[in-house]
Amino acid sequence: MDHGSESKLFNGSEKDISLSSSKLTKKESLKVQKKNYREEKKRATKELLSTITDPSVIVMADWLKIRGTLKSWTKLWCVLKPGVLLVYKTPKNGQWVGTVLLNACELIERPSKKDGFCFKLFHPLEQSIWAIKGPKGEAVGSITQPLPSSYLIIRAASESDGRCWMDALELALKCSSLLKRTMIREGKEQDLNSSADSTHVSLYGLLRANNLHSGENLPLNDSEIERHHFKDQDMYSDKSDKENDHEESDNDGLGKSEESDSDTSERQDDSYIDPEPIDIKETTYVEQSHEELGEAGEAAQTEVVSEENKSLIWTLLKQVRPGMDLSKVVLPTFILEPRSFLDKLSDYYYHADFLSEAALEENAYNRMKKVVKWYLSGFYKKPKGLKKPYNPILGETFRCMWIHPRTNSKTFYIAEQVSHHPPVSAFYVSNRKDGFCLSGSVLAKSKFYGNSLSAILDGEGRLTFLNRGEDYVMTMPYAHCKGILYGTMTLELGGTVNITCEKTGYSSTIEFKLKPFLGNNDSVNQVSGKIKLGKEVLAILEGHWDSEVTITEKTDVSETFWNPTSDIKQRRLPRYTVKFEEQDDFESEKLWQQVTRAINNKDQTEATQEKYILEEAQRKSAKERKLKGEEWTCKLFDQDPVTGEWHYKYADTRPWDPLNDMIQFEKDGTIQTKVRHRTPMVNVPKIKRKPASQKKGECGFSSPEPDNQDSSGSEAQLLKLNTRIRKKGADLGELQSAIESIKETQEDIKRDIMALRNRVTSNSPPVDYHFLQFKHYVFILLVVLLQLIINFLFK
Repeated sequence: MDHGSESKLFNGSEKDISLSSSKLTKKESLKVQKKNYREEKKRATKELLSTITDPSVIVMADWLKIRGTLKSWTKLWCVLKPGVLLVYKTPKNGQWVGTVLLNACELIERPSKKDGFCFKLFHPLEQSIWAIKGPKGEAVGSITQPLPSSYLIIRAASESDGRCWMDALELALKCSSLLKRTMIREGKEQDLNSSADSTHVSLYGLLRANNLHSGENLPLNDSEIERHHFKDQDMYSDKSDKENDHEESDNDGLGKSEESDSDTSERQDDSYIDPEPIDIKETTYVEQSHEELGEAGEAAQTEVVSEENKSLIWTLLKQVRPGMDLSKVVLPTFILEPRSFLDKLSDYYYHADFLSEAALEENAYNRMKKVVKWYLSGFYKKPKGLKKPYNPILGETFRCMWIHPRTNSKTFYIAEQVSHHPPVSAFYVSNRKDGFCLSGSVLAKSKFYGNSLSAILDGEGRLTFLNRGEDYVMTMPYAHCKGILYGTMTLELGGTVNITCEKTGYSSTIEFKLKPFLGNNDSVNQVSGKIKLGKEVLAILEGHWDSEVTITEKTDVSETFWNPTSDIKQRRLPRYTVKFEEQDDFESEKLWQQVTRAINNKDQTEATQEKYILEEAQRKSAKERKLKGEEWTCKLFDQDPVTGEWHYKYADTRPWDPLNDMIQFEKDGTIQTKVRHRTPMVNVPKIKRKPASQKKGECGFSSPEPDNQDSSGSEAQLLKLNTRIRKKGADLGELQSAIESIKETQEDIKRDIMALRNRVTSNSPPVDYHFLQFKHYVFILLVVLLQLIINFLFK
């Protein structure tokens, strides 16, 4: 067939089309064009599907080793077809693992010390290379070790096999259109019931038959396969075409049934058309009505204690001694800030748009600067006076979010009190669309020193830029209160914090300085820091954490780095909290509502009474669990048994995919993503880090639940997923019991060896003793004989 006619958009010759067009009106001509367009699209779709499903259309097929995200190799059956690489567990039973879209890939040889030949398929923009469905419409592939999303590292058994695979892949990458049509034609001529070897079309036979090396017959379209895998949501090119077509259908009854039939058949045949959008059930958030920012300087951090409250302080001081931990001491309500500590931890994210900017920043040094700027932006918000937030109740949760008007995204914050003794608060922050998430846990400690006390926040936060795989680990300063017995009660921040990115090598050290004994007002709330690459200092920071901070780089010119002016405060992101009616009984605002109301009404007696009711209920619940032998199970977080770190159960750290991901939302504490197509989750295993310094709290860890990436998944899929997880849990339990049995056997063997060794040791000394005595006799006898010989010779 001549290629010119084959590549035309319309069926039939140009002469037929021109003759028919001259006889039709403009409206009828458009209908004919649209009908031909739909038929051509259906033909192309069926062509691609037949390429994938037809067993005779195969370029190459063989066992290859593929490296997973755990850096271990898995042997998988790989089938190369025009435009796609199908990966299976075995060649016979068809356990599909995944489909790689080759038109989005680049191919490169990869040096390796091991035997065989290594090469890499990768997306140059680090986007996903996987198709969303299998050759038979599978939504979830067979379980193997996790595979990378944007690349594949493949190893062939020998160099000759590897070179052959690379040639075939190069051909499939560049000549997918021609291969597809040619192989379908040749495949139809063969007997599909014969053996697999006889049905495979020879790669080199195709090269000879089609003269591909000449370059004359290469009318190729590299985006052909991608167009069929990622369809537009609508069949029409734009909204106006859709509206016009509806108008024509309504106004013109002639040919209406024919048009409708073709549309229906197309919807039935084309399995890649997106489903209709489904309503999202998400939590209702309302904008925060009141917010207290406080003023810069020492005046906003001092508290004048009344005579009545001084007596309460003296009563409290009689219960403590210097160096004592105050976590179990009941503090008076007049020093309480009317909100929970879980709420207090969210103060860092009113300028989360700085992190959105940092995620887009290409220069690693500038990224670190933006991260430090965001970190400093979380301190200027403070209550007036010396105030301490509520100690959260075990199981207490808090949810809020910020809307980013520039990027039309949302930053979600989820926190839970995961342990009471010691008091540990875990939190998780996510904005997948803007490319960042943050997680961590804080162990709150208090130390009393006589005239002062310190509130230490032991723990770390881990900021991750999803598109770059960079982690920024950061610590927090401590709060220091002085003037308890004499002087003015004043609150300050102190200590040295570190922000470190191991991947880039950049780090920052920031020191929060306490006011010296003879210091002036300018020495209050001072902060100084450095930004370094390795050991080299690139910038120096100086200023005050609640006002201006300047930066001096290698040019020795100081400029403003961060300053929370009134204009900056007005541009801060608005915070939204969960609607009160939708809050759970253990959510902070609803849980502490009576205490908060009493504090706002300045009724300290009622506040103390309501606070006592909550604390007493917590103690009673803990005693009941202890009597029943039950452990507290956290709702939203799990604890790693090895490192002791707390992880959000529903964390999704995949980079945002604009082709598939639609919107991120939250429901009942679960942060989810509405997607166009439900795809298998590729989880990157968490790196085992050194155990955190905090102790394992009262809350245990439960089996992690599956990641929630789409609320529109069917109940059957969820049931299947839960069954698989329960089966995995049972397998893990059996494995654990087997390990325990092996350990017991090892202990028995050790005991037997020790007993045998003791028995041998107890019997060995007599043998050694007789042996040594006999040696001595022989030696003495030889000496005597030698002496006799010498005497005889010298006579």
